[in-house]
Amino acid sequence: MRIWPGAGLFCLIDEAHNDRKGMMMKRAVSVSLGSSKRDHGVEIELLGEKVLIERIGTDGDPARAMQLFAELDGKVDALGLGGSDLSIGTTRREYPLHAARRLVEGVRQTPVVDGRGLKYTLERWSVQYVEAEIGATLQPKRALVNAAVDRYGMAQGLVEAGYETVFGDLFFALGIPIPLRRFWSLELLTLLLGPIVGRLPIRMFYPTGEKQLETVPGFTRWYNWATIIAGDCSYTKRHMPPALPGKTILTNTTTEADVERFRAAGVRYLITTTPRYQGRSFGTNMMESALVAAAGWGRALTRDELAALIAKANMHPHIEQLNP
Repeated sequence: MRIWPGAGLFCLIDEAHNDRKGMMMKRAVSVSLGSSKRDHGVEIELLGEKVLIERIGTDGDPARAMQLFAELDGKVDALGLGGSDLSIGTTRREYPLHAARRLVEGVRQTPVVDGRGLKYTLERWSVQYVEAEIGATLQPKRALVNAAVDRYGMAQGLVEAGYETVFGDLFFALGIPIPLRRFWSLELLTLLLGPIVGRLPIRMFYPTGEKQLETVPGFTRWYNWATIIAGDCSYTKRHMPPALPGKTILTNTTTEADVERFRAAGVRYLITTTPRYQGRSFGTNMMESALVAAAGWGRALTRDELAALIAKANMHPHIEQLNP
């Protein structure tokens, strides 16, 4: 496994790479609206293929992101959009995020994914895996999902596993201190706000660029109430209190610095729904684009196809005990 540091990542590995058998290495790139300080690249083996996965942050600059998508189109096997989804919603109804779709409108050849396929498949199944491994220790069975409209599969998995679940979409994304407790309330929220949110700038409801590194403590009551704090890592870190003794964090995109921060806060378990590579877990958009690249079908994959490939690749969450 080879690793490339974040600095100069795009320039360093723009040329094609070959694996040890002389075959062309697959390449998947995630272009993110997040901070470039989190850039990383790793060579992995997936479904019998060697795949170079790279994350390139644009520090919240949409023009830079759009430029990178255009430059990489036709030169890589798959692209991922990080820091935003292409749409929001539930299994019944979705609304496009127009600002995010403008970022990729110039891509004509390379398939682009935003990770929602894995959020509906891998993340839902991840809860079953966690329950089988450490479920008996996760008591009382209470979960806070910071943005269930974004992690609907994860939310479904927690409810199906018997957790009393609070969906924090209103207060994490919009600053409205109203908890949601039923899936029908998410459906209603999507129906009422989906068309409006879909036309807002991404920065108005999700931290981008350097804002992903800021901490604005809030909603402490619900952090303290929950046994599992689940969902987007940027939301979780941005609003977490200094101490989270005995809590479990269920998320995906984490760096070594994130791990140490959670450890210092007293978090008991850190669970990432995507695998860790050399101390780093990548976002669902990155791993979905890696599966698209490894499959080699030149298109995005359906949820059924993703589920089959996840099983074939034996892809499962990473569970790490940070504190006794």
